[in-house]
Amino acid sequence: MKKFGLFLITLCLIGTGYAWSQQYDILIHGGHVIDPKNNIDQVMDVAITDGKIAQVAPKISGTAKQTVDATGMYVTPGLIDIHTHDYWGTRMNQAYMDGPNGVMPDGFTLQNGVTTVVDAGSSGWRTFPDFKKQTIDVSQTRVLAFLNIVGEGMRGFPFEDDQKDMNPRKAAAFAKEHSDIIVGIKLAHYNGHDWTPAIRAEEAAREAGIPLMVDFGGARPPLSLDSLLNDVFRPGDIFTHCFGFMRGREYIVDTATQKVKPFVWKAQKRGVIFDVGYGSSSFDFRQAIPAMKDGFRPNSISTDLHIEDYNGAMKNILNVMSKFLAMGWDLKSVIQATTWNPAREIHREELGNISVGAGADVSIFTVRKGKFGFFDTPGNRIEGDQKLECEMTIRAGKVAYDLNGIANPIISYNNE
Repeated sequence: MKKFGLFLITLCLIGTGYAWSQQYDILIHGGHVIDPKNNIDQVMDVAITDGKIAQVAPKISGTAKQTVDATGMYVTPGLIDIHTHDYWGTRMNQAYMDGPNGVMPDGFTLQNGVTTVVDAGSSGWRTFPDFKKQTIDVSQTRVLAFLNIVGEGMRGFPFEDDQKDMNPRKAAAFAKEHSDIIVGIKLAHYNGHDWTPAIRAEEAAREAGIPLMVDFGGARPPLSLDSLLNDVFRPGDIFTHCFGFMRGREYIVDTATQKVKPFVWKAQKRGVIFDVGYGSSSFDFRQAIPAMKDGFRPNSISTDLHIEDYNGAMKNILNVMSKFLAMGWDLKSVIQATTWNPAREIHREELGNISVGAGADVSIFTVRKGKFGFFDTPGNRIEGDQKLECEMTIRAGKVAYDLNGIANPIISYNNE
């Protein structure tokens, strides 16, 4: 009888909204949560259980296997970098495809709050299986991919200019077969005098139901960017390196008027995506700053991460994000451009947020105050008074990176 009464009391308490004290895997206390999808921009607690976000609330009671005091820090969804090159290798003549320019993602991502990268066309349908086995299947970082329209991928010249290896039907079929990983089609580095390769890549992307990303090599005189953005591109297609200032490519800012060209506004208004894709030579303050002053904002911030730019002007995604703070963006907008916006651009809306039930990819940052210098590849320099630094990265509900040992107790991802 006593047991039955206790059972009734329990049912009543649950029915009135009372919950017994829970135990979580990780409980983050007191951090300023920025989650653009859910319009959260305030101090909140975040609880994680079984690799999922269990609760987000002003105050969460209960115990946890690990607690994190994030007071004075910012808690965000894990960052998504949609332009990276991760097909690393030792074939010295193959550039980004199993060659020396790619990077092993885990060594460059988790320490910077990045939990998801998208390889930007390093592999094509012919070389993707090796890339998947070598990198995607063994990385702690989530690795997705744009499939190159060239079957060989980014092997360098003359392979990337070979229109005979640009087969829309094969690329589309392969992308659909691997739709759990392949999120788009990529045209990269093509040097030529018409948009035929872009049209073929667009055909593959349309057939597979995924976006196209274009990183155009160049032509002299430059091809019409208006034609690419407004004749070839569909809404949702991605123009990366949007602040590039290189010979052989048309720029988005008119250097005479210092205004964004009208056709660029037209393209963005109809849904074309403008991605930063910083790279080693594809970002210039002489394009970015006038664009900002004219009210133009890129949709997403990405790095074009590869071995040549990590020690150069780009450095890492936090450095690029800090540059946008220095150019006048607020922190919430910078976080949105590295979380929720890229998640939507690659049609992976389950990422880039910390909704209850979502996978627990979480980043914790501090904003350092001081005097900092930021420069681009040509050597143009600006100064800023704040800089982002990653304190912790949680990937799939486990601590993957902890800069200063703020987890209590300290249990690393790799020694459980």
